[in-house]
Amino acid sequence: MSQVPGWLARIGAGITQVGERLDERRAEVEKEHTPPEPPPVVEHVQPSTYVPATPQSRPHPAEAVPWGVRVAAEAGWRLLVLAGTLWVLMRVISSVQLVVFAFVCALLITALLQPTVARLRRYGVPRGPATAMTAVLGFVVMGLIGWFVTWQVMENIDSLSNQIQDGIDELRKWLLHSPFHVTDKQINEIAKNLREAIGANTDQITSAGLEGVTVIVEALTGILLTMFSTLFLLYDGRRIWEWTLKLVPAAARPGVAGAGPRAWRTLTAYVRGTVIVALIDAIFIGLGIYFLNVPMAVPLAVFIFLFSFIPLVGAVASGALAVVVALVTQGVFTAIMTLVVVLAVQQIEGHILQPFILGRAVRVHPLAVVLSVTAGGMVAGIGGAVVAVPLVAVTNTVVGYLRSYANAVPHQPSEPDLAAASAELPAKPPLDETRS
Repeated sequence: MSQVPGWLARIGAGITQVGERLDERRAEVEKEHTPPEPPPVVEHVQPSTYVPATPQSRPHPAEAVPWGVRVAAEAGWRLLVLAGTLWVLMRVISSVQLVVFAFVCALLITALLQPTVARLRRYGVPRGPATAMTAVLGFVVMGLIGWFVTWQVMENIDSLSNQIQDGIDELRKWLLHSPFHVTDKQINEIAKNLREAIGANTDQITSAGLEGVTVIVEALTGILLTMFSTLFLLYDGRRIWEWTLKLVPAAARPGVAGAGPRAWRTLTAYVRGTVIVALIDAIFIGLGIYFLNVPMAVPLAVFIFLFSFIPLVGAVASGALAVVVALVTQGVFTAIMTLVVVLAVQQIEGHILQPFILGRAVRVHPLAVVLSVTAGGMVAGIGGAVVAVPLVAVTNTVVGYLRSYANAVPHQPSEPDLAAASAELPAKPPLDETRS
């Protein structure tokens, strides 16, 4: 009985050793299959060189700009390019202003005379004789008008000066007895100031007279250049246009080829309608001031005809000239009646004649007329005011046609997309259909 505990103790010690060995073996196996833990990272941050953490991904700068700003920027630089191009073009035109103005005048005269050449060609007259006959007849008529105006002014200058002096005396008497309470002393002071102003500006008036010689030489040069250009435009206008088309890029050539004839028809209709309206104004206003016994009624009617080629402004200037002549020669009542005649004829012209004769094809908004005449006058004087409105009318026609042409022609892809989209592109409309 005394040996039993020793035996049991040895068995228990052996089992304990086996268990310890199994635990050690299990720990070794788990250690082999478990990845080692990374060592702890210790950041040494210095307050003076601290940089905040940035996000891993940033949007593209173009995507960060708002859509409205991007659209404004895209439109802005294109407008700057157009403005720069226009500025350079205006500088070039101002450098050769005489040549440009003469050629534009030749275009206007050609638009007026070309239907006559076409009519003579339909009657079987060859192109050369038809052009020569039309040009000679047109220039002779213009020369006769200028000679007649000059002759009438020179013939009536003496009587007109006497009538003006009498009119000034009558105006003085009327002012003295008018409700404005103008005194004789005030009238004498106004006359004295005018004489002093003329005496003080004698040098400027003399220099202006000397510059007038240069102006006359430039005017003669411009007239000769206009006549020369008109002859060639009447004789060879179609071939000149075909040569001009060759300067246009091939991609834009069909649209320009279609816009050109439409622009020419607009210009022809404008010039023809303006001549008819100006002639009607001159006849009726001339008859009115003739029956009112206003001196130089015929020269004044010719001036009204010429000034009518400047829309709005020309009618006001010519009407004011007729009223002033009537005032200083025939008195206040005749001046008021002249003003009534001028206003009545101009109202009939603006509301009946122009819409009926010019038509909708060359109708320009009155605001566009005023702005274009003002801008043309600021850039090139009276000549710029004359050609401003037909230029706006032609531009309106060309822009309208090109916009409709662009909507009718399928959109052409850019070069990187041509290879992928060549099989899907629809056929381009025929050239004859686009010109029709």
